[in-house]
Amino acid sequence: MDEPDDPREPGDVPVVVNPEILRADAAFGRDRARFGEHDRSAADRAHTIRVAVAAGAQPEDLAQPGHIFPLRARDGGVLVRGGQTEGVVDLARMCGARPAGVICEIMNDDGTMARMPQLEQFAAKHDLKICTIADIIAWRRQNERLVEPIQMDVPMPTRFGTFTAHLFRATVDGKEHMALTVGMPGPSIDGPRVAVDEPVTVRVHSECLTGDVFHSLRCDCGPQLDKALEILGKEPRGVLVYMRQEGRGIGLENKLKAYRLQDQGLDTVEANQALGFAPDLREYGLGAQILRYLGVRKMRLLTNNPKKIAGLGGYGLELVDQVPLFTAPNPVNTKYLRTKRDKLGHMLESLEEPRTGE
Repeated sequence: MDEPDDPREPGDVPVVVNPEILRADAAFGRDRARFGEHDRSAADRAHTIRVAVAAGAQPEDLAQPGHIFPLRARDGGVLVRGGQTEGVVDLARMCGARPAGVICEIMNDDGTMARMPQLEQFAAKHDLKICTIADIIAWRRQNERLVEPIQMDVPMPTRFGTFTAHLFRATVDGKEHMALTVGMPGPSIDGPRVAVDEPVTVRVHSECLTGDVFHSLRCDCGPQLDKALEILGKEPRGVLVYMRQEGRGIGLENKLKAYRLQDQGLDTVEANQALGFAPDLREYGLGAQILRYLGVRKMRLLTNNPKKIAGLGGYGLELVDQVPLFTAPNPVNTKYLRTKRDKLGHMLESLEEPRTGE
């Protein structure tokens, strides 16, 4: 069962974060209080759900713990996190219904999870309609915008060339995100820029204070940012979006805690998990909206990270090419880079251990 944020919940329903569900907040299980704490039939659970989502429902209406596990959708829905949790709540809201829904997994007869071909057969048999997360993203993208321009078209000379700076604010959390452009359209009458027909070279870079500003050798963020700016500065059209999601989304304090754990032998993924986080909490939906606002429709994406590629079609962005962004490893960050390659799927070249002094 998915539920939106509710002002009556804090202090009443303990919330736990399960790293495996990637930022969908999970609450302890609930059962209908007045009919016993061990009702497990489908009818019992359906009644529990109806009680939980009813207007005016109170925590005392439900026994805890139980067998129904609520998830709380992120503010901003699928435009912030493209998950099933956000999808079902957004779909209910779009239909004018109470923003809550039920998620269930459809299984094949052999116990495996049904995929789209099997789901299409199931839908045809039972006269059901199918809607994907990409469909919901596409509809909301066409009808809503979760970023707003604050300061636009400010000249920004750098050692890599002269860019134009644009500052945006996310309406869902108030965070500010920066974009630097080269050769992109200027202001238009209604706000968003005129769409560019040809592919634009794009880099979406997540904030890394330690690497980008202080030149930490623990990561490759600073060198990647410099290389991306060097490439974009030579392009006829280019965009760099600088997203405020420090430490792969866990924040600066937790990133420094993770560094301590890495010094004790954990790798970067294990350290995040030891702190109770998923390996990578970064989200790119707002970055995609910024790109569309600036006129990007087709892009050559500078990245080694396959996660940045996933789901871009739902935002109306066509990926025409992925351009690797390789930087030389150093003796400090080789293990980090190998972990990104082996556990996070980053496409990196052979990573030999550099010899000291080279």
